[in-house]
Amino acid sequence: MPMREPPKQLAFDLPLDPRYGREDFLVSPSNERAYALVERWPDWPDTVLRLEGPPGSGKSHLASIWATDARGWTVDARAVTAERVPHLVSAGALVVEDADRGIADEAALFHLLNLARERRAFVLVTASSPPDAWGLRTPDLLSRLRLAPSVALDPPDDALLKAVLVKLFVDRQLVVDTTVVESLALRIERSLARAAEVVGALDKEALSRGRRITRAMAGELVARLSPDEDNA
Repeated sequence: MPMREPPKQLAFDLPLDPRYGREDFLVSPSNERAYALVERWPDWPDTVLRLEGPPGSGKSHLASIWATDARGWTVDARAVTAERVPHLVSAGALVVEDADRGIADEAALFHLLNLARERRAFVLVTASSPPDAWGLRTPDLLSRLRLAPSVALDPPDDALLKAVLVKLFVDRQLVVDTTVVESLALRIERSLARAAEVVGALDKEALSRGRRITRAMAGELVARLSPDEDNA
C-alpha cells in the first residue's frame, strides 16, 4: 500500500510578542559599543544620545532596556507635539523612536531637546540614519541633533545572527538541527527582524505540513519568500 502524505494541519497565525528584556539582548561585536554606552547611563557625554542602525539591528530592544533602567517613557517621534513636551520631559528619561521616519512637529522636538537639557532629563533618539538624511526643515533642530553624541548598531555578524536564530527557535519550543541554523545564516538578509520573520514562517510551515523543520524545508521557504536571498 502506498504511503500517504500526512494531512495538512491548520496553522494559526499567533505571532509572539517581541521580548525586550535585558536577558534577551545578545551582545556581539556588532552591538557591543552601543550596549556599553547605554549601560554607562547616567554617565553620558550629553543629555541627548542618538542610537542609529539599520532596521532589525536591535535599536528598539536596546532602547527598551535603557527606558526600563531609567524609568523613562517611549514615544514615537511623530507623536511629539508642543502641548505634550512638558509632560514628556517630566519623566526624566525619554526614548524618541524612529525619528528618521518623520517628525510631525519639528519645533516641538527642538523645544523638547532644549527643555531636557535645561532640566537635566535624558533623551535617547533612535533612527536608521544620521539627521542629515531625515529631510529636516528646521536648521536649529538639525544643528542640535548633529551636536548630540551618537552610537551605531551594525548589521548582525555571523555569531550574533546564528545565536538569534537559535534563540528564536527555542522561544517557539522548536527543535532543529544545527545545519538548519547554519544554512539560514548563510541565506537570509543580515537582519534580526528578517531572522524573526523567517523563523515564524518556518514554524507555521512545519505545523501546516505536520513535520519537523529540516534544512530542505528551510531552503524551500527562503527561496519562496525571497529568491534573491537563496544564495546557497
